[in-house]
Amino acid sequence: MLVTGIKSKPVYAPLRGDLGGRYHLMLGMGPGAVALLRVLAEIRSAAPSALRNTRVLLVSEDRAPLTTVPFDHLGVASVNLFPDTASLLDAFRLVLDESLMGTRLYVAGPESFIGLAMKIALEFNLNKDEIRAEECGTLARRVYCIHCRATTENVRTNIVSCVGCARWLLVRDHYSRRLAAYMGVMADAEAPGELPPIKEVFL
Repeated sequence: MLVTGIKSKPVYAPLRGDLGGRYHLMLGMGPGAVALLRVLAEIRSAAPSALRNTRVLLVSEDRAPLTTVPFDHLGVASVNLFPDTASLLDAFRLVLDESLMGTRLYVAGPESFIGLAMKIALEFNLNKDEIRAEECGTLARRVYCIHCRATTENVRTNIVSCVGCARWLLVRDHYSRRLAAYMGVMADAEAPGELPPIKEVFL
């Protein structure tokens, strides 16, 4: 069964601008763009010169159209659009590789997107005070199979068939920041073939 109250489950707060940062790097997916626009408006109001040191990387969700138009009038250094998460994350690595001390990272989008971005940020040794995230959009999860180590994407149900080993996995609330995924354990280990009702719970 799903276990609630597990401390590893991330908790996200609404994004706020950190005016103590010298550089601002923003990643958004789908509806996360709205959250980033809110933060940019906040920064523009309090410290407009900071926008010259702000970069925005965006990816559309489910191939929905996404444009730079809402960002163009804000005066940020650059806005880049990407066709998928993988290409955005590749660019994110390159940007982090050349980032300077005082960079603040803002991530807004579905939790799976946030997790992948955070995983890379930790690889580059950004600390928690330098990273902010706001969950927006689908609650679908990335699920890591503890049996074969495969990761199943966009899971919306409490039970899912692993893409790697085809075992039926129970989606736990236990979250690994290192793997950027929730743990999946064999749902019918004690009684093969006997599964709890499969329900859509992560919409």
